[in-house]
Amino acid sequence: MTLATILLQAAKAGGSMWSTILMFGLLIVVFYFFLIRPQSKRQKEIRKFQDSLENGKTVITQGGIYGKVREVKDNYIILEIADGVKIKVNKNTVFDASDPASTEAAK
Repeated sequence: MTLATILLQAAKAGGSMWSTILMFGLLIVVFYFFLIRPQSKRQKEIRKFQDSLENGKTVITQGGIYGKVREVKDNYIILEIADGVKIKVNKNTVFDASDPASTEAAK
């Protein structure tokens, strides 16, 4: 069922077409403020963290691996996950291990 079909049915049912359009407009505004805006705000915070990575910072990867940052490059970091065990990880897949909100975003 398309939006046009719903609007036509509402107009035929005796309701004003403008009230239906207003209802859909309000629904879009509610979705924006309760779903879209908080998500984009969270994404900006995660991006800011990823851009400010530095050596010694404890992070968690999107796959759930905890480690310490040992080297930061343009698109990737070297992550030490155990004594002498280092892996190369894309910057976009790491989150702040001390921030529960960012680790929830990884899920």
